[in-house]
Amino acid sequence: MQQVGMKEQKASRATGILSTTIGEGRPQIHYIQSQTNKGKGQLVPVKREKGFLLCWNSCISAKTWLAEWQTLLFSSSRVLIQEQGAKRLQPIPLHTGNWHLTWDRLLVKGENHKKWVIPMRRTRTVQAVAAPVAPSSADSAEYRKQLAESYGFRQIGEPLPDSITLKDVMDTLPKKVFEIDDMKAWKSVLVSVTSYAFGLFMISKAPWYLLPFAWAWTGTAVTGFFVIGHDCAHKSFSRNKLVEDIVGTLAFLPLIYPYEPWRFKHDRHHAKTNMLEEDTAWHPVWKAEFDSSPILRKAIIFGYGPFRPWMSIAHWLLLHFDLKKFRSNEIQRVKISLACVFGFMAIGWPLIIYKAGIMGWIKFWLMPWLGYHFWMSTFTMVHHTAPHIPFKSSDEWNAAQAQLNGTVHCDYPSWIEILCHDINVHIPHHVSSRIPHYNLRMAHKSLQENWGKYLNEAKWNWRLMKTIMTLCHVYDKEENYVAFDQLAPEESQPVAFLKIVMPDYA
Repeated sequence: MQQVGMKEQKASRATGILSTTIGEGRPQIHYIQSQTNKGKGQLVPVKREKGFLLCWNSCISAKTWLAEWQTLLFSSSRVLIQEQGAKRLQPIPLHTGNWHLTWDRLLVKGENHKKWVIPMRRTRTVQAVAAPVAPSSADSAEYRKQLAESYGFRQIGEPLPDSITLKDVMDTLPKKVFEIDDMKAWKSVLVSVTSYAFGLFMISKAPWYLLPFAWAWTGTAVTGFFVIGHDCAHKSFSRNKLVEDIVGTLAFLPLIYPYEPWRFKHDRHHAKTNMLEEDTAWHPVWKAEFDSSPILRKAIIFGYGPFRPWMSIAHWLLLHFDLKKFRSNEIQRVKISLACVFGFMAIGWPLIIYKAGIMGWIKFWLMPWLGYHFWMSTFTMVHHTAPHIPFKSSDEWNAAQAQLNGTVHCDYPSWIEILCHDINVHIPHHVSSRIPHYNLRMAHKSLQENWGKYLNEAKWNWRLMKTIMTLCHVYDKEENYVAFDQLAPEESQPVAFLKIVMPDYA
């Protein structure tokens, strides 16, 4: 037991708070903001270690201590934690259990004795029984609101009950959202062709200092080609399968994307969304992979850090050109798509170089193509990646939770939504991939009416991107993700750089 003198008591009169388990990692300094029944608090430093966080900077009178501590335990099940150097506070849950406290040491969970020494105006000891902290619930509205603000979301949905199936969700959608309208489908083709042609015209006429704007427009316009091919692959473009195969193949050619290989892989993404090993779109880095070699670790840190907005290039290259990655009944169609892509490259690229030279090939094809991959990467990241969205093993995976609760709706500026045919109205697309892109907003409105409290929604902002790119790295079953700089701080300078240069504006 410790005695605290009057001098030390006078130095601190603020109410302290208790924090919780945050997982493994090297010691770091953090700041915790106290919350009391008065709603006021201050930031004080604490040391982050494996196990627990503690902030107890107070000297409380005997009369107020029990009331304030009881209020803390039962009415404030969340605390706000601020990473060192960060500008926003992040909520984390309090955990239940028995705790032992002395003035200068961490709380230790699981000790049988429950005597706490609290400094008084007069030097004396107070004994109290530590009641268990009520478990913090993920369906707490206040907690989800704080989490949404911290991550850059407009809303973070409640966990979907295990009893709800994907069919239950689909049955609430109006039948009209599944109807194919040929006029609307071909209108989308016209929008993409004309906007892409306009982009090429801008590139040809723009002075050098306006080229980035022309490339941004053209790269976004050619992303519309991808969305059209995407609908064809999901059988939501036309009632005629041959038409869909032809249009899908042609739409993918300017992107050098083989249509059939992508379709086969993408179908598995929809069947296994956010399943740890089976999802073919994105999944967290494996800890064993991260630790396997220093060279690979450095490549992963750069790839999932500053190069992440173009990581779809690696995905495109590694997954779609190797025949060994496809089933025997898929090989023939894969070969046809590959022949089309190589034919386009063999004819189209030399023509561009012949007419405009190597610089013309860079201006008219390469830069818009990089713009397309920027959108391909960031769209896919935002659709399924957030600190609160788990990837699960096949034995724990739930289709309804993954598709409705594990997919994110994100609003982008109107010109992007138009050129990209509402691809970011993404939750209904995962509820049923047979919904044409021009009916996605109608379907999303229905989901909001029937399942609104379970939806994850955001408007694109820098904080959202910063959260994904600096926090969502290595898989952890308990915390979903562990950031690179927690596991290898000395090698994570690219992530530290992103934390400095990326705006935190939401």
